[in-house]
Amino acid sequence: MPSLIDIRRRIRSVKNTQQITKAMKMVSAAKLRRAQDRVIAARPYTAMLRAMLADIAAAAAADEKAAENPLLARREEKRILLVLLTGDKGLAGAFNTNLIKGAMRFPAEHRPASVKLELIGRKGRDFFRKRGAEITGDQIGLANKPAYNDTAAIARRIMEMYRNCEIDALYILYNEFKSVVAQRLTLTRVLPVELPQREEPVDFIYEQPAVEILDALLPRYVETEFFRALLESSAAEHAARMTAMDAATSNAADMIDRLTLYMNRVRQASITKEIIEVVSGAASAE
Repeated sequence: MPSLIDIRRRIRSVKNTQQITKAMKMVSAAKLRRAQDRVIAARPYTAMLRAMLADIAAAAAADEKAAENPLLARREEKRILLVLLTGDKGLAGAFNTNLIKGAMRFPAEHRPASVKLELIGRKGRDFFRKRGAEITGDQIGLANKPAYNDTAAIARRIMEMYRNCEIDALYILYNEFKSVVAQRLTLTRVLPVELPQREEPVDFIYEQPAVEILDALLPRYVETEFFRALLESSAAEHAARMTAMDAATSNAADMIDRLTLYMNRVRQASITKEIIEVVSGAASAE
């Protein structure tokens, strides 16, 4: 049976851990608010960009040059690039684990294609680097402060790879932010670009030819998809960490209660034992 000193030391250790998890929960909650605001602000822009792309595609449908854009070229998927968005830190529940498991299933689901990885986030980079995966590049620190210019540079490099036929398709795997307690694992094919369809007739008159506008809009659309995925992943990570730290804080409180009850029982047993010894000694002295 452990001594009272050992139990008190254990309770003190759990209380210190509880303070840390509570502080991490508060920090994640503050970061989540900012990340959630950015996600909500970016979604209408992405939706409007898709609608504009549908209008331009409908207007340029009659022009044969529209299909010549290299970002629209469809090829057999023999060489695939998977962009994996993970976090730089742990203590976020199953956030990173689900992403890594999804990335490990991806090559088996797309056989016999050759799959390369573009890794954004320390957890994914460390995991696949140890296992000798074919990595085209890695980025650390983007999820903390998502910036459009950083993701746009990655998107432009990958688009250049697609234009040069180094890859035949581009997929992005990330956690989409649904709510504080729910994140959805999402796999999106970005290249070749799937033009949205517009059923209504287009009555717009463009100053420039629709094909030229389409050629200028497609790279911006791909860059926006990268940035939106990073914003969604960042918000989902903060939400997952806040939920995990809240659960850890509650578990620590339960453990403190159990240890305190156990400590009281041990102390009561010790007191009872001392009383019995005193009574026994007094009875024997008589």
